[in-house]
Amino acid sequence: MKIARIYIPTKTAMQSGNKNNNRWVLEYPGISNSKDYLMNWNSTENTKKQVKIFFKSKNEAINYANRNKIEFRLIEPKRRRIVIKSYADNFK
Repeated sequence: MKIARIYIPTKTAMQSGNKNNNRWVLEYPGISNSKDYLMNWNSTENTKKQVKIFFKSKNEAINYANRNKIEFRLIEPKRRRIVIKSYADNFK
């Protein structure tokens, strides 16, 4: 069985705000698919890769994984370092 990942998803290119930037996700990594060459369908024997569970906090996600005996890897987010600049600094 693969190890699940717990992380905060990144913003899409269309987002500028930070509204859903604090939701944690528990998901399984992609598992190899098999191809049915007769009907050209993609299939898999394991449907866990379709499961994506959202949590409000990191602790809720960890507690859920521990309670259900799910092996997981925690990926901490990289925090942005904001540099406050002034427009007048361009002319010094």
